[in-house]
Amino acid sequence: MSTTTNMSSVTIFPTIMCGGSGTRLWPLSRALFPKQFLPLVNDTSMLQDTLLRLPKNSREPVFICNEEHRFLVAEQVRQLSQDQSSILLEPEGRNTAPAVALAAINALEKDEDALLLVLAADHVIQDTAAFHQAVEQASIAAQQGQLVTFGIVPTHAETGYGYIKKGNEQSSGTFDVAQFVEKPKQDVADEYLASGDYLWNSGMFLFKASRYLEELAKHRSDILENCQKAMKGVEQDLDFLRPNKTDFLACASESIDYAVMEKTDSAVVIPLDAGWSDVGSYSALWEVCEQNEDKNVLKGDVIAQQTTNSYIHSQNRLIATVGVDNLVIIDTPDAVLVANKDKVQEVKKIVEQLKKEQRSEAVIHREVYRPWGKYDSVDSGERFQVKRITVKPGAKLSVQMHHHRAEHWIIVSGTAKVTIDDSTVLLSENQSAYIPIGAVHALENPGKLPLEMIEVQSGSYLGEDDIVRFEDKYGRA
Repeated sequence: MSTTTNMSSVTIFPTIMCGGSGTRLWPLSRALFPKQFLPLVNDTSMLQDTLLRLPKNSREPVFICNEEHRFLVAEQVRQLSQDQSSILLEPEGRNTAPAVALAAINALEKDEDALLLVLAADHVIQDTAAFHQAVEQASIAAQQGQLVTFGIVPTHAETGYGYIKKGNEQSSGTFDVAQFVEKPKQDVADEYLASGDYLWNSGMFLFKASRYLEELAKHRSDILENCQKAMKGVEQDLDFLRPNKTDFLACASESIDYAVMEKTDSAVVIPLDAGWSDVGSYSALWEVCEQNEDKNVLKGDVIAQQTTNSYIHSQNRLIATVGVDNLVIIDTPDAVLVANKDKVQEVKKIVEQLKKEQRSEAVIHREVYRPWGKYDSVDSGERFQVKRITVKPGAKLSVQMHHHRAEHWIIVSGTAKVTIDDSTVLLSENQSAYIPIGAVHALENPGKLPLEMIEVQSGSYLGEDDIVRFEDKYGRA
C-alpha cells in the first residue's frame, strides 16, 4: 500500500473510554451520571457525539466502562441505532494501559491487523473533517508500526493539560515524540506556547492492536499477562463482556503514557487542530458553546438583563439575572451552583465536601436512570417518599420484595402488568395497586407506549438498598 494510501481499505476499531466523573461540572455532572452522558454542547450527549464523528471505515466500536454506567452506555448507543457495539466492563478502574490492553486483545480476535483508535467519550471536536484527516494520516504511520498519539495545537498557555514536545518530522506528517511533559506552571506554559514546539496531550491514540501489546510486553509484561488471563475468562452477559475479575484486579493501575508511550522508541505525535476541548470546567464549556451578543451562553428558561460573559443553565425553573458579569449559574432539581467563572476549577471542592458529608447530591440526580426506564424523586419525608416512574415499552422491573416499606402504585398513563405474590393483573389509567411489606412483586410494561405512574412508599426505612431481588432480566445482583 502506498503512503498516499486509499484509506477505504483500512479498517479501524474504535475504543471509547467512558470513565471519569466530571466533578468540575457539578451539579450537572454526578458520579452516577457524569458529563460524557450529558447533552452539554448540543442535543446529543458527548458520548453520542463521539460515536457520530467516527470515520466511515470504522468497525463496531468497543466501549470500556464500569458497572455503574453500563446501562447508560447501552441506552445511549441504542438511541443511535448502533446496537452492534460491544461494552467491556472493568471490574474496577485500573487506568488506561490495562483498559486498552483488554480492547486490543478483543480486537485481535476479529482481525490480526486491527488498528485501534482510542478515544475519550467526553471530548468536544468541532471540526470533524480535520479530525478525519488526522486519523487518516495517523493510520499510515500506525500501519508502519508506529504508536501514534494526537497532540492538540494549543490556542493559549494552558496549565491544566500535559504537553508533548515535538521532535523530527516524519514522512507521514507525524513527528517523533521528543518528550512528554507534566502540567506546567504558568510561566513555563507561556514558554511552551511561544516556542511552537509543544502540543497538548489529548489522551487519544491510534496503533495496531498487535504493536501496542508488543510494546506493553516489553515495558509492562505484568499488565499484559493479567489482561490476557482476564480475557481468557471473559463472560458474555447480555450486551456486556465481563473479563475475569480476579485476574483483572491483579493489574497495576497505570496510564498508557507511563506504561508504554514514554518508554517506547516507536511513539510519534500528529498535530490536531480541530476545535478540541476536554470540557474540564464550566469556563471551557462556555468557550465551546454558542454565545449571544453579550457573550452569554443561556440554556433553559433564562432571562438575562445587563448580564455579560456568563454561563447560565436552568433545568428546573426560571433564572433571572440583572447587572452581573462573568458568572456561572447552574440550576438542577436538587441543587444550585453560583460561581465566578474564573474560579470554576474549585467546584471539585464542593463535591469533596458533599462526599465527606455522605450527601446524595454528589452521586445521583433527583432523576435516576435504570435499564427499564427512570424515576424522579418528587417528594420525601421521615416515613414516606413519592416517585414519578417511567417504564419503557417491553421493560420489566426485577421480581423483588422489601423488608421495611410498603408501596402504592397509581397508573397515570399506559398499561401496567402487576404481580403481587401469586396474583397478576393488568392496570390502566387511574387504577392502582397496593404492595404490603414483605410481598414479592414485579412491574412490567406490556404495551407499546411508555408507562407513567406514581409510586408512594411508606415505612421505617426507604433506602434503595432495601431491595431483595429474586429475578432480574438485566442481570443485576
